[in-house]
Amino acid sequence: MKNNYDHIAGMYDFLSRLVYGRAQVQVQLDLLPYIKPGSRILIVGGGSGWILEEIAARHASGLEMVYVEISIRMLRLSKKRYYGKNKVSFIHGAIENITPTDNFDVIITAFLFDNFAKKRATMVFNRLNALLKPSGIWLFADFVLENGRANFWKKIILKLMYTFFRLICHVEARHLINMTPFFEDYVPLASSIKYFGFIKGIAYQK
Repeated sequence: MKNNYDHIAGMYDFLSRLVYGRAQVQVQLDLLPYIKPGSRILIVGGGSGWILEEIAARHASGLEMVYVEISIRMLRLSKKRYYGKNKVSFIHGAIENITPTDNFDVIITAFLFDNFAKKRATMVFNRLNALLKPSGIWLFADFVLENGRANFWKKIILKLMYTFFRLICHVEARHLINMTPFFEDYVPLASSIKYFGFIKGIAYQK
């Protein structure tokens, strides 16, 4: 199965911190203040689920979350996390194959779209966009290559990363997609930039 991290589920967080320190973590934490009490949240590709504990630290109850993860081993790790008195529905599968029963106030995609070729990225984006309520919040975090910046070393890291994950996790992407044009109908409320501009989080409002 493409884009499946089963083989490294137990060590993914360690590998991430080994290479990027806490940059991938912090960029997501910076966006969490945009989650309002009582929100219905869709988390897609949440990995090992540590984000659930961070959300619970800010909202001990009152949230309804749907947690979608294609890796069954990642999903098992996520189910062991503490998420307070919030309601969490764990779903195994790819988001394009799943039909939630209602729309969402908040969507969280962290380091999701860097796995996809453009065709699948477009399909997934359109699917999620349809699930987000008007004026809803999309918390987006991923790697970026910004114009006018020194991208040489970033491209080397991306090449190594894609080679590794293509072999181990069958990641389909060969290069990083510029996701900014996808959000042309959204308003950026805030951003967080880490790792010398290579990692970026944005809180978008629909």
